Amino acid sequence: MKIILISLLVLGLTGLLAAVLLYLVAQKFKVEEDPRIDEVQEVLPGANCGGCGFAGCRAMAEACVKATSLDGLSCPVGGNATMTKVGEILGMAAAAAEPKVAVVRCNGTCEARPKTSVFGGTRSCAIMSSMYIGETNCGFGCLGCGDCVAACQFGAIKMNPATGLPEVDEEKCTACGACAKACPKNVIEIRKKGDDAMRLVVLCVNKDKGAAARKACQNACIGCGKCQTVCGSEAITVAGNLAYIDADKCTLCRECEKACPTGAIHGMNMPIIEKAKAAAVVEDAPAEGGKKGFDPRCAAIIKSLPTPKAAYPNMLKMAQKK
Repeated sequence: MKIILISLLVLGLTGLLAAVLLYLVAQKFKVEEDPRIDEVQEVLPGANCGGCGFAGCRAMAEACVKATSLDGLSCPVGGNATMTKVGEILGMAAAAAEPKVAVVRCNGTCEARPKTSVFGGTRSCAIMSSMYIGETNCGFGCLGCGDCVAACQFGAIKMNPATGLPEVDEEKCTACGACAKACPKNVIEIRKKGDDAMRLVVLCVNKDKGAAARKACQNACIGCGKCQTVCGSEAITVAGNLAYIDADKCTLCRECEKACPTGAIHGMNMPIIEKAKAAAVVEDAPAEGGKKGFDPRCAAIIKSLPTPKAAYPNMLKMAQKK
C-alpha cells in the first residue's frame, strides 16, 4: 500500500513539474496574434474556396492584416461588399474589383464533334485525360465527365445532356476558379464579366492547324485570322493557330463574330446576329488538278467572266478578296 502511495505521489509531482515547465516555455515563445485577424475572418464568407489565392479564409484574413494595402487582395465570393468591410476594419481603402465569371471555352457539341470511341472506365475527366485524348478526335476540348461540376461548391455549373458540355449559371458563379483548376484540358477560363455581362469570347482552345481542327470539330477555330483583320481595336491575337480576344481592349463591336467562318466566336448575353457562312478549309494536300492554297471556286468565277486571258490574274485577285 505504501509503495502505491509513493508511486502516485511521484507521478503527480512529475506531472505538475512538466505542466509548469510547459507553461513557462509557452509564455517564453508565445506569438502575439493581431486580434484584427479574427475580425476580418468573421466578415469573410467562410467558403474556403481558394479563389483569393490563399489556402482559406483564415489565411486570407492574415494576409489582409499584414498587408500595407489591399490592392491585389480580393475575395471573389464576397465581392466588393466584403472587401469594403475588410477595409473598414483595417482602416484601408479597398479598390473595387471588376466582376469575373467562369467561361467554358469549348463549343464542341455532340453534333459538331461526334464521338469516335466510348470510354469504359470511371467517368472522370482527370482519369480520361491521363489515358488518351478522349471520346472524340479533338484532343483539346471538353471531355464531358463533369469534374468541374463536382468541384463547384456553389452549384453554378451543370452538364447539358443535349450538348455534352458544362454550362455556367452566371448568377451563382463566384469566379472562385475551382472549376478551372479541376479541368485537365484548361477549357474553363476566369474572365472579366463585362459591362452588363456582355463579352466576346473565342469558344475554342484547339491549337491544331485549320484543316485538322475543323475535321475534329465543325465549330473549331481554324486560325484563319479573319477576326484579327476586321478588329479595329487590336483586341485579337492569333497564335498557335488559335485566336484570343483581350477583354481589356475589346469594344464589343462584334465585327469579329460576324467574320468568323466557323462560328467559334460568341457574343455572350448579346442579341443573336447573322454570322458568316462556314467556309471550306483548304486541306494541306491539293486536290487533283489544283494548286495548293488555290480555291477552285475562284476559277469558276473567272471562267464565267467575258474577260481576255491577259486579265485573268487581276480578276483572280478580286475573286479571292471576295
